[in-house]
Amino acid sequence: MKKSLAACMALCLLTFLLWKAPNQPQAGDVTMTAGKFNSLSYAPYRAWQSPQDTTYPTLAEISQDLALVATHAEGIRTYSSVEGTLPATLAAIHNHTDIVGLAKQAGLKVWLGIWLSSNPADNAKEMAAGIAEANAYPNTVTRVVVGNEVLLRRDLSVQDLIADIDAVHARVKQPVAYADVTHFWKQFPQVAPHVNIVMIHFLPYWENTPLSVSQALASIKSTTDEFKALFPGKQISIGETGWPSRGRSRGPAVPSRVNEAVFLRRFVTLANQEGVDYNLIEAFDQPWKYEDEGVAGANWGIWTTNRELKFPLTGPVIEHPHWPWYALLGAFSGCLLFAAGGFGNLRLAVPAFALGNGFAFACMGTLPMLYDNWLRLDALVNLPLQALFAFLVIRRAGAILAGAPLPPDATGAQTLAALRRGKFPLTYSSLWFIFLASAAVFEVMLVFAGRYRDAPMPVFIIPVIAAAIRLWSRDRPGNIAWEEMLAADTLAVFAGLDTIVEGTGNLDFLSWSLAAMLMAAPVLLAQWGRRRAAPVDAAISHKKRPGDAPRP
Repeated sequence: MKKSLAACMALCLLTFLLWKAPNQPQAGDVTMTAGKFNSLSYAPYRAWQSPQDTTYPTLAEISQDLALVATHAEGIRTYSSVEGTLPATLAAIHNHTDIVGLAKQAGLKVWLGIWLSSNPADNAKEMAAGIAEANAYPNTVTRVVVGNEVLLRRDLSVQDLIADIDAVHARVKQPVAYADVTHFWKQFPQVAPHVNIVMIHFLPYWENTPLSVSQALASIKSTTDEFKALFPGKQISIGETGWPSRGRSRGPAVPSRVNEAVFLRRFVTLANQEGVDYNLIEAFDQPWKYEDEGVAGANWGIWTTNRELKFPLTGPVIEHPHWPWYALLGAFSGCLLFAAGGFGNLRLAVPAFALGNGFAFACMGTLPMLYDNWLRLDALVNLPLQALFAFLVIRRAGAILAGAPLPPDATGAQTLAALRRGKFPLTYSSLWFIFLASAAVFEVMLVFAGRYRDAPMPVFIIPVIAAAIRLWSRDRPGNIAWEEMLAADTLAVFAGLDTIVEGTGNLDFLSWSLAAMLMAAPVLLAQWGRRRAAPVDAAISHKKRPGDAPRP
């Protein structure tokens, strides 16, 4: 008992140190020139609001947002003049107060957006509303941005786009701009004579060839210099740039809180030194963007959805500020699992704490990203099942080490049959198969449609650790059928393909691919062992057949 308590205390301390190590203060020496940001993209939606399901913020919430933005920025950029005005029902309640009017009250300037789509009627409404807003607030609206990435989306022909730009230009006094990615400005340079400002979007994370933070910053000056040469006499403005704080890695482009802080600080310093006009995307995280752009799309804000700064604008940054709570959860879960597996067996201490910390990692990778009801449902199912599976894994390992008999394994076919009957089997072997098959399906989706999907390590971390424990305890599946073999083979093959697709430089997906192969390994080894044994069994059976005569 004393040795077990000592092991438990030592592993709790180790847990704390392992969580602390990657969460040391960083980037304290990366400074930013004093002053406010030039402009921030602003969408008013909070965690429970979305333009897609028409849940809108209140007047008080928008006013609070703009007052907060004004503490760190000179202005905001909007994208739609119709949505920039409160919906008709709210507008009637709030005396037609709109975002531009509230920005004026907060002391903010506005880059007023007019959203152009493939629908001419909607475009006419947008342009009419934008022209009215610009003329109503001539000192607050400092430019009118007619169209955002219209050519990229191929919503309009270049001729129709130019016609809309000219129509707005003739009716407002402010400078007029069009915003798109650099490639389409180069492809359609004929747009430039119709605008005062050439606005380029520089989003190194989303580039077809993604760039690291250092690479992105190194190319900013060359890009702006190139556009000054392409369009002499035109003001060149960076209409969007930024970095996501969370999401999937894209080669060297790694989303993180530290990377976002470093990029913004270094970019703003460079922009001020070079006199570059810019707008950062964006003021607040927008969870509703998850549906179209994945986790990364929801996490470009300088503030969280709770309106808290993600990091100080100067000084050190901690990647996961709440890491002590997850360390505490990992240590507590490890102690409980150690007790559940057999507190007197020291060999279970490390596996128990590995599972406990795996569950804490699963929570850290899931709970902050409950962006919609489907994700909430996923978490409500996945986290309890992983916790239950961790308990079953440590109990099974304890029984194996003690030499106790194990219950017969349910096959994948039996598990699927139970599910078809509306029953969810909660045995070790059934949960093992469910996680294995689910991982195989997810791996296929990563290969064929992975642009907006994250590596699912938090969703499968307990089964991955369980696979390592199976190999360590020599617990190979004894009852496998084609369902298990198909799931394991698919998972392993597509994990290899995903490594090719993502590249070995993407550590995020490389680590997941290795974990996926580890998860498939117990079944693959059992399958390989069965195939090796088959010729021997056949030879023994042949020798024992009565009446066989020796061959001449």
